[in-house]
Amino acid sequence: MRQAVLTGKGQIEFRDVPSYSEKDLDEHQVLIKIHRIGICGSEIHSYHGTHPATFYPVVQGHEYSAEVIATGRAVTVCNPGDYVTGRPQLVCGECGPCKRGQYNVCENLRVQAFQADGVAQDFFIIDDDRVVVLPDGMPLDYGAMIEPAAVGVHSVSRAGSLAGKNVVVSGAGTIGNLVAQFAKARGARKVLVADICEQRLEVARKTGISYTLNVSETSLTEGVAAVFGDEGFQVGFEVAGVESSLRSLMAGIEKGGTIVVVAVFSKDPALSMFHLGEHELNLIGTMMYRHEDYISAVEEVSDGNINPAPLIFARFAFENYIEAYKYIDDNRTTAMKVMIDMDL
Repeated sequence: MRQAVLTGKGQIEFRDVPSYSEKDLDEHQVLIKIHRIGICGSEIHSYHGTHPATFYPVVQGHEYSAEVIATGRAVTVCNPGDYVTGRPQLVCGECGPCKRGQYNVCENLRVQAFQADGVAQDFFIIDDDRVVVLPDGMPLDYGAMIEPAAVGVHSVSRAGSLAGKNVVVSGAGTIGNLVAQFAKARGARKVLVADICEQRLEVARKTGISYTLNVSETSLTEGVAAVFGDEGFQVGFEVAGVESSLRSLMAGIEKGGTIVVVAVFSKDPALSMFHLGEHELNLIGTMMYRHEDYISAVEEVSDGNINPAPLIFARFAFENYIEAYKYIDDNRTTAMKVMIDMDL
């Protein structure tokens, strides 16, 4: 079978490796055929050699949709012929976070495509406790969007109840867009998405986000006043990974408000701890997702509450994996989700 391996900075090697069959399965494992792979921004960092926790060589891919080919004898979550996706987290189950149910921050966490091999190959074997079945008729592209959608679910849950609150999302890329959509779905009164790229803000509007702000033209302070008036905003999500973005959220949010830091920063931001304390702000981190977040993501996409269609920008054949990475580089400020279509 075909396999795409990141062997070092800027190097993807295509290999022909032995395939799998039903006899390779343990009792709680599932053999799947990969159909779609979404490319994650973190994988682009790995490609450029700037991801601090990527081990080379490593098979790419962790956002995907697939078809079940065979199951181990103890598997009950899916059947051959089902379409599925799955969590890429490999956890120890023994550390403190795992024992209290926070396995997404496992002390020994390994993530496929970074510290363990991913799914960029024709067939893959996954443990059944990480499998999530997709509803009948869900497009394969949507199935490959469940992983980033689950990031949105978990990020929004970290802020607590959003019912009746005003929300600002700073950063309108794929994750920022999904965070904004889930904030709206979770009952936020108004959701404002801010970015410097007008094309991404247009995508946000296509997904149902009514309030957008180009901060290269209008300051966040002015934009917040225009949208929320005297009410201000009570919850912010930092998804841009830019110091000025985080500082603006902290400066503008209502006292006692909550800011969830979703983005990964390439350089630690300099923040005013005095301001943080004096305004009694809640500055919260978020890490990936848990299984229930995947389930929620599937339900919300299936029910039409989340619209991933406008986020899918381009698709490439498996053999053009490196061209897909280059496309993202060339369109870094505008491109959203790029798909590898294994069926092309």
